[in-house]
Amino acid sequence: MRWKRTIQLLDVHCEGEIGKVAIGGVPKIPGNTIAEQLNHINTVDDSLRRFLCLEPRAAATGSVNLLVPAKRPEADAGFIILQADQAHASSGSNSICVTTALLESGIVEMKEPETIVVLDTAAGLVKATATCRDGRCEKVKLTMVPSFVEALDVEIDTPHWGRVRFDISYGGIFYALVDVDQIGTKIEKANARALVDAGMALKDLINKSMKVVHPEIPEISGIAYVMFRDRDPDGLVRTATTMWPGRVDRSPCGTGNSANLATLHARGLAKVGDTFRSRSIIGSEFEVGLDAETVVAGRKAIIPTITGRGWTFGLHQIALDPTDPLANGFAMTDTWGPQAGEIS
Repeated sequence: MRWKRTIQLLDVHCEGEIGKVAIGGVPKIPGNTIAEQLNHINTVDDSLRRFLCLEPRAAATGSVNLLVPAKRPEADAGFIILQADQAHASSGSNSICVTTALLESGIVEMKEPETIVVLDTAAGLVKATATCRDGRCEKVKLTMVPSFVEALDVEIDTPHWGRVRFDISYGGIFYALVDVDQIGTKIEKANARALVDAGMALKDLINKSMKVVHPEIPEISGIAYVMFRDRDPDGLVRTATTMWPGRVDRSPCGTGNSANLATLHARGLAKVGDTFRSRSIIGSEFEVGLDAETVVAGRKAIIPTITGRGWTFGLHQIALDPTDPLANGFAMTDTWGPQAGEIS
């Protein structure tokens, strides 16, 4: 073989959301912090992201997590989340995938009944407390980065749904949080296409109308995702985070629920010690907790916890032939046709 680049990937999913972990062959990425490395991928050289996330070698479903050396001495490992659109700073489902991969592959020694793994991310340190038995990582409780509200009850005029109200909140990345009834649909698998179309349109309108930047981490800016939210008849929160170029997060979304919890706290609807369950579009669940109150750049913030499960399901190697004319990769939206949301 005359491959000029090879990377080994461990296949993992968290509550249905794919979060592959690059465990071998990851090149050195410039930057003194994980945030600087993320910024390098997004603004200087995105070839590695395109290689791992785009067709014909990959697909836009799920993420690829780059394992990199931790920049903070208290961390066990660092990682950067790669997706079809860009590199992202933080993710609950991907943190669970990375923790599961580190422990079940032996990169970090598994200790039963509990192993603590500290992850260095562009958004800050994430503490992962893994429940372990018989060589398996059964579940992971994440102590997330501080989450805070940027603005509540913001309104924007839209050509399709009239005036739409939303919250802007940070849970490791910035979210626009929208009550789904405003777009005339429900969070169900059969409605995935409609949710994606609405989420992409709203994200574009919101990012054009306002700018958001983390007050302490300038590399984190802009609305990364629109997350729709609702309540199921049994009282559980149901979520659908929409992602470019056209898909819905299969997990309940850890950073999105962290951002949503910050809005509940700001409205006086959640206090320290509270826990609730959040359900995804496919029915999988996270436990969401409010661990503590804190402050970020003078504004009130919270420390959320997210608990979920990850499973490893494969191991493979991805390679690049130097003569391949499609080395830069591509993404298309035809995968998500009108019937795609109805497939079980």
